[in-house]
Amino acid sequence: MLSHTLEHGVLVITVDQDPGIDGRATLTTHITNLVDAHQPTPVVIVLTERAAGPASVSAVLRAHQWCRRLGVLMCVVTHSAPVRRLLENNSGTSGPRLVVHARVDTAITTAFTAAA
Repeated sequence: MLSHTLEHGVLVITVDQDPGIDGRATLTTHITNLVDAHQPTPVVIVLTERAAGPASVSAVLRAHQWCRRLGVLMCVVTHSAPVRRLLENNSGTSGPRLVVHARVDTAITTAFTAAA
């Protein structure tokens, strides 16, 4: 379902497939556990094409709320323009906005620079 690495001081979590509505809570828990273990490291969540479904989007939005409460910088990468718009429009207005990128390298560089 997901994998993670540390790149240039940034936690990169890759979600490989949409878990479906029944797996949404589990995905959210996996992501927030990784965030907790690596905080205050900035986080980039990469949604692959197979992961760009409604349950993954919901889990990412919940993880963003968690990161916001912890004061951890988080951004998302997806190649899907409709998913980018969906994430941006539903990320909430209190606290830092969720930044959504189309490219992984740009997201990692941005997160690293912002945390420095």
